[in-house]
Amino acid sequence: MMTAAQMRAARALAGIDQKTLAERAGISLPTIQRMEASEGVVRGVVDSLVKVIQALESFGVELIGEDQPSERGGRGVRLRSPTGQGGPPG
Repeated sequence: MMTAAQMRAARALAGIDQKTLAERAGISLPTIQRMEASEGVVRGVVDSLVKVIQALESFGVELIGEDQPSERGGRGVRLRSPTGQGGPPG
């Protein structure tokens, strides 16, 4: 499962725009836009989601699921669950 926020962050980390991701994934730009505009988990055709994940991976992005360790190392960003301590100022 990939969230819309995770998809936007992955694209930003790769330094690509929506059009580039759409081209690399072989899907339409409006599909990418709809996916990124989703609330929470990205909704879409499974085949399209797989293509997006593969495209992001081809740019060197590793998508990390909830409570899943990152095994390959490298730089990245992870969003913590809010706990009330050490989170962003509110």
